[in-house]
Amino acid sequence: MAGEPRHTVIAFPGGLRASLRWAGSGRGAEVFALSETGGPLVDHGELVGANPDERCRAEIRVETPAGPWTVRLASTISDDPAGLLWDTEGLLVIKYGFHVYAFEARTGVLRWSHRSASPILVVIGSSRLPHVLVQAEVETFALEGDGEVAWRVAHSDVVTEAELVGGRLVLTSFDGQVRAIDPLTGRDAG
Repeated sequence: MAGEPRHTVIAFPGGLRASLRWAGSGRGAEVFALSETGGPLVDHGELVGANPDERCRAEIRVETPAGPWTVRLASTISDDPAGLLWDTEGLLVIKYGFHVYAFEARTGVLRWSHRSASPILVVIGSSRLPHVLVQAEVETFALEGDGEVAWRVAHSDVVTEAELVGGRLVLTSFDGQVRAIDPLTGRDAG
């Protein structure tokens, strides 16, 4: 038996509260069995491929001062969905598997989605950046408010950790090497 779907709740500034539930391949019915009613519900599983219910599934329900909304996502790999509120753009940016999605935070309308060539580890944002940073296993890229790629950097080793430290994006690779890049440009920061 695979166990219960996983669940977490994240509170964001501005009165937003996200409830995320997810499970492995073919277990969408278990995830969706606990769906709350009220507000729009949109399934974006087809963005990942045909037959999304055969894949890993996630459901994100967001409570906002303007009312609730819910989206369903799919992933080709087992992954924990996670995200951030990009307040300057009014977007809730969610990573799940190989994809990043940007939803209008108050309404849940999908503004854009982007597929990476490798699994996404984390999305990072700061009010000092004009874009969000997306760290995948073998690439780092910056996405602007309209979803366009501002810059992209490929890596020769798998990145296992990424964080903003002292105005730099610090990456740790699988072999333990540490590299710092400028989060504005993607260039080496020494």
